[in-house]
Amino acid sequence: MEQHRPATAGGDEKNLSHGVVEESVGGSVAGEKVAGRILDHSHNADAAMKALAEYEGEVLELTEETNKRLLRKIDWHIMPILCLVYMVNFLDKTTISYASIMGLKEPHAQGGIDITSNQYSWLGSMFYFGYLVWEWPTSRLLQYLPLGKYSAFNVVMWGVSLTCFAAANNFAGAMVVRFFLGFFESAVTPGFVLFTSQWYTKSEQGMRTGIWFSFNGVAQIVGGLVAYGIARGTDIHGSSIEPWKILFLATGLFTVSLGIAFFFIMPDNQLNCRWLSEQDRRLAVERIRVNQQGIGNKTWKMYQVKEAFLDPLTWAFFLYSLITSITNGGITNFFSLLITSFGYTSEQSLLYGTPAGAVEIIALVGCGYFGDKLGSRLLVSTSGLIAAIIGVALIIALPESMNVGRLIGYYLTGAAATSFVALLSLVGTNVAGYTKKTTVGALYLIGYCVGNIIGPQTFRGNDYTTAEIIILVCESVAVLIVVFIFFYCKWQNKKKAAIRAAPGYVKLENQEWLDLTDRENPEFVYVL
Repeated sequence: MEQHRPATAGGDEKNLSHGVVEESVGGSVAGEKVAGRILDHSHNADAAMKALAEYEGEVLELTEETNKRLLRKIDWHIMPILCLVYMVNFLDKTTISYASIMGLKEPHAQGGIDITSNQYSWLGSMFYFGYLVWEWPTSRLLQYLPLGKYSAFNVVMWGVSLTCFAAANNFAGAMVVRFFLGFFESAVTPGFVLFTSQWYTKSEQGMRTGIWFSFNGVAQIVGGLVAYGIARGTDIHGSSIEPWKILFLATGLFTVSLGIAFFFIMPDNQLNCRWLSEQDRRLAVERIRVNQQGIGNKTWKMYQVKEAFLDPLTWAFFLYSLITSITNGGITNFFSLLITSFGYTSEQSLLYGTPAGAVEIIALVGCGYFGDKLGSRLLVSTSGLIAAIIGVALIIALPESMNVGRLIGYYLTGAAATSFVALLSLVGTNVAGYTKKTTVGALYLIGYCVGNIIGPQTFRGNDYTTAEIIILVCESVAVLIVVFIFFYCKWQNKKKAAIRAAPGYVKLENQEWLDLTDRENPEFVYVL
């Protein structure tokens, strides 16, 4: 891999317009629409184009050795902080599950906040009401404000919100805290999708997304061990405050400190990165030219919003996220109670829940690696979803006396996240145009919110059979949606290949930096 490119915006407006007109004659997806918008694109191009224009005439040399050196440097600086923040993202919203068996639900006289089972279900859902309310505005702010700094602000604020839960003494107070926890956490996943697409090539994004998302599994292991340690320690030695309050204070304050670190470590993009030299900053931009997406554009483009809403792929993403999040919302809030329903004690459930996190880590990293390696991110990811379906079937079908088998079934549900993460990574990889990408990402996570609001409501009373059947049906439908997305993207790639092969087709110079959408750019190839 050796690239020699002039570091220039490339071509004047006349030449750009000429190139698009020729392209449209060749039958381009962009066609006359792009020709009509070309002056707007040249003035509102990606930040990468504007930055490289400052070095007009200078040749950038990106050898295979240089590319590997840059990738190592980017990985060592970015991935650890992304992984840690995503770990606390999951830990903080599921801390309530551990707290539910550490005295949270008990009467006031026994140190709890005196809530019923149905009220606890609403606490699980309220997080996602906050998430839902702010998801669309925060996606817009992620585009408009400095990406690293705005993300860091939200990490600090959700940490502050979590610590406030320790001060809650009734159901109403707990609901308010859960709302704001979801409100501020709504920025993390869309922000991380943007970070990943900004810094990594298409062939690198699947595994990296799988790695940072797999820290949900790490959070489940760490959370279980921390909660167990607090529960045992306070049981033996006593404490001046309730164990569940200690848990919220410990996790919340750790998140605040991590958010402060994120502010100083994570750049907004390659162009203001402290730990890259000026030359390496330009090379870091050059290495992701192949993505046909650029690194960021602050101009809100309504035609891209319209395209997002009319794209069948958008609604396939949305529907998948909605359906699978019903499963997620139920299990993440009730896994401790689900394990106790198998016949285990409360303390045992804190420990016995941790292997599900290990299953999730192995499934996500494995599917991310082999998906990118084999060039089949979607089909490889369905293996985890099928394993989860088998797991739920075991929970439903096995008699209550076979508690070990049902526990193993629960562990297999940890693999369900593989397809969700694959599709999440495809929002970054297969959606181009910065406004379109943030719009599709927001819709994907709105589906996530709605599903997670519904999920806890399926767990009613002490009999979870109905909820387990709903989970089984949802995951089965999800497999069909993944298959649809695979064949739809394959069909679109064939159409684009025919356009590029047509007589008279001309590729625009520096077309990669024009902030074109995936539908209007014939050079854009969907990853499968």
